[in-house]
Amino acid sequence: MASVRPFAALRPRADLARSICELPYDVMSSDEARILAQGNPLSFLHVSKPEIDLPPGTDIYSPAVYTKGRENFSRLIRDASLRQDSQSAFYLYRQVMGPHAQVGLVATASCQEYLAGVVKKHELTRPDKEDDRVHHIEALDAQTGPVFLTYRAVRAIDDFVDRAVGEIPAVDFTAADGVRHTSWNLTSEEDIRFIETEFAKIPFLYIADGHHRSAAAARVFQSRGGAGQSGRFLSVIFPHCQMQILPYNRVLKDLNGQTAAGVLAALEGIFQPEPGDGSRPRRKHQIGLYMEGRWHALAFREAVTQVPDLIEGLDVTLLQKLVLEPLFGIADPRTSKRINFVGGIRGPRELEKLVNEGEYACAFSMFPTGIDDLMAIADGGGIMPPKSTWFEPKLRDAMFCHRL
Repeated sequence: MASVRPFAALRPRADLARSICELPYDVMSSDEARILAQGNPLSFLHVSKPEIDLPPGTDIYSPAVYTKGRENFSRLIRDASLRQDSQSAFYLYRQVMGPHAQVGLVATASCQEYLAGVVKKHELTRPDKEDDRVHHIEALDAQTGPVFLTYRAVRAIDDFVDRAVGEIPAVDFTAADGVRHTSWNLTSEEDIRFIETEFAKIPFLYIADGHHRSAAAARVFQSRGGAGQSGRFLSVIFPHCQMQILPYNRVLKDLNGQTAAGVLAALEGIFQPEPGDGSRPRRKHQIGLYMEGRWHALAFREAVTQVPDLIEGLDVTLLQKLVLEPLFGIADPRTSKRINFVGGIRGPRELEKLVNEGEYACAFSMFPTGIDDLMAIADGGGIMPPKSTWFEPKLRDAMFCHRL
């Protein structure tokens, strides 16, 4: 069963939260972060991507980067831009993005339960990315980016949250991208006891986003032997029915020596044409192909989708095994330099731009992987293909920090 615990968060001053809180470190490049933080010394990108304060070209994994991150973090604390809560609490964190709203519980989850599989994963991690997060946690002695968790919704918890968000919030701001972020503090013994009791009935939590953060937290826990607060990791936990998964699209550098006509001919045995332009697939097993200035709406033929294994039947798996490897020669999308991935938040116009400007030869627009498939795969101990899901809206770094 899952154990969630309250903690005393380090949080931004309410009037400064909009200036401090930022998108996660891993959804932007160093150059993009440098532009976003320009002229804003409070931006948490100075902590989460501290290379922006060092000369361009600095190795982002160098010791100097983590040292600079610690200096910038300490400055925000020293200046009281970030303030330590005096008592342990649970928190609620609501995000509103257009018509979509989601409310998660901010708590600490157990590193031991992560290692034991009570907190379930569905992706592999890269050692270099894990090492980076370990070094960042150790340098700051804190976790500043939460792991995005989900669970199968429970009516009693839903009802409790619905009542709680009717109270006056502690923080409420709308970010530059239009996403609204609101939080509430839950400090009463009754509320804390209710949350701990209800979550203790939930058998598993699932990592939606943050596999490297959780893996790094577990490594710090092991290296420190659980000292201090290292046995817990910062999490925001949402009911599965509120998850918004966008597609993770693919762009290819070249056509592997083929003509566009040859590619379309080779795809005829795998796909059948569909009505529409294909830029935004409408259902599972439908994809869009953009090539030479034109969209093609395609659907996997029924014969190729009849597979007994859930992972094998995912659109991202079918595309990889039936198209990307045999037709384009991309055997390992994790390491190939001829493929890139574009989060669905950027929309089909970004795919068109990348191809029209000649940077890529073609693009595949995908239909999002479902949350039920994700949980079922995790329940079976399976690992999804790389870049299978893109969750939106993204949790903001610095809304809550967990000091170890």
